[in-house]
Amino acid sequence: MMPFSELVLASHNTGKLKELQAMLGDAVRVRSVAEFSDIEPEETGLSFIENAILKARNAARISGLPALADDSGLAVDALGGAPGIYSARYADGQGDAANNAKLLQVLRDVPDAERGAQFVCALALVRHADDPLPIICEGLWHGRILHAPRGEHGFGYDPLFWVPECDCSSAELPATQKNQLSHRARAMALLRQRLGI
Repeated sequence: MMPFSELVLASHNTGKLKELQAMLGDAVRVRSVAEFSDIEPEETGLSFIENAILKARNAARISGLPALADDSGLAVDALGGAPGIYSARYADGQGDAANNAKLLQVLRDVPDAERGAQFVCALALVRHADDPLPIICEGLWHGRILHAPRGEHGFGYDPLFWVPECDCSSAELPATQKNQLSHRARAMALLRQRLGI
């Protein structure tokens, strides 16, 4: 049984909010931290998990609700795991198109066989800001980086992420299918197990 009926998502990203609400279903109402504050905490952690916990505690503190934070990004093998925790700010905060353009530029001479990558998602759920036992769930989605964007769906690096088992890019998948396969879906499936929903 779900221990609470609503929680706050520690993100201003409407794409993430929609995805996570769809994955949680009607069991819990997911509210955006944007309802409570426009200020994002500084992500000072050196890993996805550290940043997820930091964001979850901040959201719980300002909302008074249990909080779920998702820290996710793209780790490219040829770049030693970059852009990693800096995925959203890879092109100095200029947005998805700029991030994708920079990644293509950096990988321009890298052959297909060395373009392996994974989307990474770390979820942290805290019951309150000082929760000593946050629930942590991770999900990985393996693929490779294309040479040019493909597809109109999704957000972030989806147009560049080739999904071998579907023979298309993440941005070519319908939302319902992406929400079953993605790194976020995998982490959320673990979270649902832990919460018994």
